[in-house]
Amino acid sequence: MSVLLNPTTSSLFGTSALAGDTTESTGSPMVRIEDLCHRYGERTALDGVSFVICPAEIFGLLGPNGSGKTTIFRILSTLMLPSGGRAVISGYDIAHNPSDVRRQIGVVFQASSIDIKLTAAENLRAVGHLYGIKGAALAARVGEMLGRVGLSDRAGERAETFSGGMRRRLELAKGLLHHPSVLLLDEPTTGLDPGARRDLWQYLSILRDQEHVTVLVTTHLMEEAERCDRLAILSQGKLVALGTPTELKQEIGGDVIVLETRQIPESLAEKIFNRFGLPAQVIGGKLRLEKEQGHRFAAEVVEAFPGEIESISVSKPNLEDVFIHRTGHRFWTEEDAQAGDRAIRASANRKGSHKG
Repeated sequence: MSVLLNPTTSSLFGTSALAGDTTESTGSPMVRIEDLCHRYGERTALDGVSFVICPAEIFGLLGPNGSGKTTIFRILSTLMLPSGGRAVISGYDIAHNPSDVRRQIGVVFQASSIDIKLTAAENLRAVGHLYGIKGAALAARVGEMLGRVGLSDRAGERAETFSGGMRRRLELAKGLLHHPSVLLLDEPTTGLDPGARRDLWQYLSILRDQEHVTVLVTTHLMEEAERCDRLAILSQGKLVALGTPTELKQEIGGDVIVLETRQIPESLAEKIFNRFGLPAQVIGGKLRLEKEQGHRFAAEVVEAFPGEIESISVSKPNLEDVFIHRTGHRFWTEEDAQAGDRAIRASANRKGSHKG
């Protein structure tokens, strides 16, 4: 069942979501994934992943490169079939009813799918034709969606003149043109500046709160994951955590303490355990501990081992701490971080060639 956008509602992207409005998760799940598995040759990309996405919630798939989130996205968008398990959207099995699933979903891929040589309106009309929408009905929907993403005044301009944020809004309008009940977005803020990222997330919140669209977002950005109603955290094809950002951070049950030492970190970890009975992980050459009232323990450990601790920090747990707590390793490897830096530099170079 498709959820129709209400044409009498105030401009979807022209107003802000109601402060403090939280969506009640009621009714049957909009998306159900059961024991999903997939292999690429000898490599296991998904290993028995299961979760549900409730109506009108923003659900995030969080994980580093190679965690399996893009594979799930491709399966849900009907681009490929899983090796095992089952995926259902709006009651339709993806393997058995792909055409019905496609009528229920809107998809915004990480890579741009707009034709920059066409105008904004022409891009939307082309999508409308694919869904069999024509004539006055198509004209009305194109005008409605351009208005909702704030591009009405640029309808007749070629997309090549648009900024990165404007192109992303046009992508979103394409994904929503046929009024889907589920919107799938793969790394939707890639290449966007902070202002455009903030605007996109405001749009998604309004879609959820006012139009009751269910949104699934893949991301590797912690600050974006914090904006989701619930999260599935993936690592090496496995589901390692599931819940709201607050629930997941509360499971750590204390502060996160990071120690840096000139000595062999494993040696200091053993001393701390023998003295305080507190286990410490060695992550990236530093010691990481979880302890209530961490600021008091920090003073105790510095006093207990004078001259051995070079630096110490105490912080409240974040989602990366949840990932480390569940997996025993950092979210990003050094190789991932270098790849991310290269991507940021490439994005900055591209932005220098566009105006808007």
